[in-house]
Amino acid sequence: MNAFRRYLPRGLGGLTGLACALCCVIPFLLTAGMLGGTGFAVLGRILPGIAVALGAATGLAYWWARRRTANTTDCAGDACTCVRR
Repeated sequence: MNAFRRYLPRGLGGLTGLACALCCVIPFLLTAGMLGGTGFAVLGRILPGIAVALGAATGLAYWWARRRTANTTDCAGDACTCVRR
């Protein structure tokens, strides 16, 4: 479970970056003739929504992964009996 918490925000962050990069590349593909009007209509509407959704999921995954590690104020000093989970 710890590995899942560690790698989930990184993986979603990579997918978010990829979706944002694809959104930026669409006008160049249209200009170069590699993407037609129908492809632009479909991708131009879907990809920005996917990028925003992935960005929100990345933020939530980062919060979920970090929320347990932020509560370390109860355990201070050498005589700590707290168990980190």
